[in-house]
Amino acid sequence: MNTQTSIRKGRKFDQVLEGARTVFMADGFEGASVDDIARAAGVSKATLYSYFPDKRLLFMEVATTECCRQSDQAPQDIDMSGPPQLVLDRVGRTFLRFITSKFGQQIFRLCVAEGDRFPDLAHAFYESGPMTMQRMITDYFRQAIARGELRIDDLDLAASQFAELCKADLWTQLVFGIAQEHSDADIDRVITGAVDTFMARYGT
Repeated sequence: MNTQTSIRKGRKFDQVLEGARTVFMADGFEGASVDDIARAAGVSKATLYSYFPDKRLLFMEVATTECCRQSDQAPQDIDMSGPPQLVLDRVGRTFLRFITSKFGQQIFRLCVAEGDRFPDLAHAFYESGPMTMQRMITDYFRQAIARGELRIDDLDLAASQFAELCKADLWTQLVFGIAQEHSDADIDRVITGAVDTFMARYGT
């Protein structure tokens, strides 16, 4: 996904990128026109093309930037010595708030809609989000198992199961447009249930 050899950085680069982000997130790759992107960025088409000679390059730069942003939002400071219920509660809330946020929903839909045209996009999204969380949580599981706080044979499966428990009900409703928003009480209900269910299966 390295596009840096084909694009040029400059004074209005970030301005162009933000305008493109707005349009691509709303309209997808096919629906986004260069005119709309230039208008949203507040630059001329000539300026836009001077940075990105191809709309595909611009789209992939936006997508790469969004994936990096997602990775940066992952919980980097998990307390590896903390008790499972507290650690899982914190990780679960961070994860659920991200995937149900407007940005999280936009980038998910974008990956689904453009996955065939840009196969690297879905892979990068998965690596920067779900896989980042899975690696951190499995590292935590190993330490909690060593302390006798959890009993897990398949760490990767357990991490995936916890992520799915965190997505129960609320995320599905948002994806299918059944609900448009959620409250803190909704998050409390889902995450408390996810942690309780996980600990009932894997707690000691």
